[in-house]
Amino acid sequence: MPDWYSLLRRILFNLDPETAHRIALVAIGTLGRLHPLNQYMTNAWRGALPALPVEAMGLHFSNPLGLAAGLDKDATAVDGLAGLGFGFLELGTVTPLPQYGNSRPRMFRLTAAQALINRMGFNSAGLNQFLANLARHCRQVRIGINIGKNATTPNEQAQRDYITGLRAVYTVADYVTVNISSPNTPGLRDLQERQALNQLLLSLKDEQAKLADRHGRYTPIAIKIAPDLDDEAIARIADALLVHSVDGVVATNTTTTRPLDPIRYPESSQAGGLSGTPLAALSQQVVAKLKSYTGNDLSIIGVGGITDAASAQAMLLAGASLIQVYTGLIYQGPRLIREILKTLEQ
Repeated sequence: MPDWYSLLRRILFNLDPETAHRIALVAIGTLGRLHPLNQYMTNAWRGALPALPVEAMGLHFSNPLGLAAGLDKDATAVDGLAGLGFGFLELGTVTPLPQYGNSRPRMFRLTAAQALINRMGFNSAGLNQFLANLARHCRQVRIGINIGKNATTPNEQAQRDYITGLRAVYTVADYVTVNISSPNTPGLRDLQERQALNQLLLSLKDEQAKLADRHGRYTPIAIKIAPDLDDEAIARIADALLVHSVDGVVATNTTTTRPLDPIRYPESSQAGGLSGTPLAALSQQVVAKLKSYTGNDLSIIGVGGITDAASAQAMLLAGASLIQVYTGLIYQGPRLIREILKTLEQ
């Protein structure tokens, strides 16, 4: 496969990260709408990919590699992203009402570390626009939809926003991820605490049962957790997920820790969540601990620091059934998908 992305990356990395992200997403979305051209380019550049079917959350996936939430927040490039070879896409985070998020600049590259810091703050077009965008796509792969609460919604009313999101996306999502772990919405991670988490899970599972009866289909729910949890918190969360019969867990979100030399990486002083290679070990540890507590009773989607085939394999060995990439895709391009899947085939 020609290494066309190296040239494109040099161009994009001369732009500020958020602008580059927007341009790349528009380009991918445009290709996805030009179906004959998209198919030709997929065959010519990507080549045939191995079939690596996997079962998780009661669903069948064509392969275990997915796109993490955050890259296509508003479902604008679904067909183009699906053509890259992913087994599933997680779209969002989408909030009930549109919101701008935090002020710019809010995304920073740490290129030598293959890392990003973002403090986007759930910038979202809102549920109505998100669903309208999604309806225009062909949906060639499994679709997960990541839902969040609006920044102006106090935690005491957070379940209202999550129930609104669940109801809105229930029939169009293959699974729904409830994001309670972004470090960029003040107070959001408090929803991982014992009482708040149990109340939220109780409400979500009750609503899921009602929606399943109403629509005649069962849409799994996963909870996305932070990497910055101690062993006691991971055990407590794992127990709550099992008690409430939650279908899956996405581990992990970005980290507020900074395992980087601040002299070599001055951008590491920026506030926000760190993703990419420096997150790999931490995310793998959380996945391994979750697996030790839940066994085969909970599907784990491993995400964080997957930037090559070795880190993908390490996440699966830690206990993940499915894995996701985001920052690795920014640095490596679509060849990362082929590299991972070809290695997993061996």
